Parts: sequence; structure tokens; C-alpha cells
Amino acid sequence: MAMLTRDQFFAAIAPAVMFVHQEGSSMFPSVRLAQSLLESGGDIHAWNNLGGIKVGSGRTNAYWQGEAVVKGTWEYVDGRSVVSKAAFRAYKSIYHFYKDLDLLLNTSRYDRVRHAATPERQAQMLLACGYATDPAYPSKLMAIIRQYGLLRYDEMAKPVPLPKGFEAASIVPILYQGQVLGSGYLQGGTTWIPARRIGEALGAKIGWTGTQVTVNGLELESVLSSSTGYVKVRDMAGVLGFAVTWDDRARAVLFE
Repeated sequence: MAMLTRDQFFAAIAPAVMFVHQEGSSMFPSVRLAQSLLESGGDIHAWNNLGGIKVGSGRTNAYWQGEAVVKGTWEYVDGRSVVSKAAFRAYKSIYHFYKDLDLLLNTSRYDRVRHAATPERQAQMLLACGYATDPAYPSKLMAIIRQYGLLRYDEMAKPVPLPKGFEAASIVPILYQGQVLGSGYLQGGTTWIPARRIGEALGAKIGWTGTQVTVNGLELESVLSSSTGYVKVRDMAGVLGFAVTWDDRARAVLFE
């Protein structure tokens, strides 16, 4: 992926960060965004590991199926920075990465991280609980949060009500090229997506006849809720020539 500006980097990963937070993650979005920049250098690689999660035991789960890459890394050992190589987990998307990271942070070792009441306290607890080895890790995170005004994402990530007509639906992430495009609503075995937000992100021309959404001029079965037109995800994919996959373990939709 081409080198991103800092604004482009945060814009690319913020939807996934906020979606995972709305699903119940205890991590402040501001802290998570700062971590991702600090640990990735602002690059989003094809393996979608933004936090240096190593293969470890190799035990797979709903979000990591065993894929890995070997990369150079560094850690603080006895007060010195030591360079080495390690096997890191590779993910289908950054959503999968953040969900896998939360499985780690949900262990008892990181109780103080999860229970932190402020971003600053959470940054401090990441070091205190042994997530990071760099003694300056908390101050680096807070400097990034202040420099880029990341506290605004903590406010933006607060849960919002489900759209009218989808009150009984499950919210699922819509993924493309490793990123979260937006939310879909799984109801009665069908996933409905906001046509304009998802369609335009995929390069489609979206219109409205007054009763139906059009995608590249073709009318699709639609639901109108709060001035937003929703269409079936497979109908959208069919018009645009995409394959669409349901990741049952992660409960996510992937455009491919």
C-alpha cells in the first residue's frame, strides 16, 4: 500500500476502531489509534497486523486462522533496544486484527488496562501490565493523541440506536481490502447495507427513484430508513461484479 499521510492513516483505520469499540471493546479509540500509528509507523500492510501481534502458541481462533509473516522487530531487553526477527500474525482485515487483540487484552493479565477510566491511565496500564517493553510507551501514546486530536474519536464511537426497521437486526462489519467500509444489518438471514456509503466506497454511482435505490442505473430492492436507502449486500455485489463472502466465525461480510 502506498505511504499514507497521518490523516489518511487515521481515516483508514478509524471505522474499524470505532466499530470494535461499539461492539464492546474496553479500549479507548484514541489509545488504539495512537497505538496503531506508533507500532506500524503509519503503514497498513497486506497482512493487516497493526500492533505487532506475534504467532505465539499458534492457537487459531475466530479472527486468526494461522497465517503469518516473518519480519524484523525490536524490543527493550535489560534497558537496551535489541533487533531481531519474529513471526507475526496475518489477518483478513484490520477488523480481524483488532478483535484478535481484544482476545489478548481480555485476559486477567490486562485487567487494569480494561478498567482504566481515562486514555492516559490506559496508556500507563499497557506498560504496567507488560503489553509494551518501551518505558516511554505511555508518554509516546499521549503525545500522538494530543498532536492529532484523537480524543474526538472517543466521543464519535459512542453507540447509536439501530435504524428504524432494523431494531431486531445484528450489526455486522462490511469489509473490503482489509478495511471497514461501514455497518450492515443482518436480519432474517439477509444483510442490508447503506447503499450510498458502501456503494460509493466501492466506486458505484448511487441514485434514488423516489421508491428504490439505483446502483449504476439499476434499481434494487430497497428499504428506506431515516432518509437512508438500504439494499441487500449480495444485490450490490452482483451489480458491481464483486464476490461477497460471509465469515461465519468472525460474523463479518467481505467484498472480494
